[in-house]
Amino acid sequence: VISPAEFIPIAEESGTIIPIGEWVTQAVCDDMCRWRDDGLEVPSVAINLSARQFRQSDLIRRIIEIISHSALPSQLFEFEITESVAMDNAEAVAARLKVLADRGFTIAIDDFGTGYSSLGYLKKFTAHKIKLDRSFVFDIPDDGDSVAVASAVINMAKSLGYRVVAEGVETEAQQQFLSERGCDAMQGFLFSRPLDVDAFEAFIRR
Repeated sequence: VISPAEFIPIAEESGTIIPIGEWVTQAVCDDMCRWRDDGLEVPSVAINLSARQFRQSDLIRRIIEIISHSALPSQLFEFEITESVAMDNAEAVAARLKVLADRGFTIAIDDFGTGYSSLGYLKKFTAHKIKLDRSFVFDIPDDGDSVAVASAVINMAKSLGYRVVAEGVETEAQQQFLSERGCDAMQGFLFSRPLDVDAFEAFIRR
């Protein structure tokens, strides 16, 4: 098993992230269709889109084409881009995000707070969720600076109309703090370790 932190930068540099990204989208559709055929309640699934993918002029067309063939509703899909990707050619990114949003897909800005983004540009993006980076979650509620930053990001995102998802939640104390601050959803080891497809299906059935 190789960590994504190791292979994704190589895939980005070599360009193989393009076919990998299309394969991921197709595999997600195949799994969701299988769950639906088996009578399972199909959850919404988030798919990461990389910087290299966003430089492809036909990215949106290919995504829509793959998902349309699955006959799954667009509301079941969420697409995540990192804050740094959003800031790279922000005008073009904003236009492509709007096309996805207009099709009914959910858009999330991942790793928020780490990319030194301009709030002026952030307002232009058609996005629905802000994902609070795990680096701001790790030391709460014991570290005063982390508490202040996490609280500020949540308040700002909520005031702009975004839902807020906290990443890297590992303790009940973190969960309680984030809940009290109005965080809408959380992910992390407190709830589950990463699961492969078979283990996730068993998780849903339980």
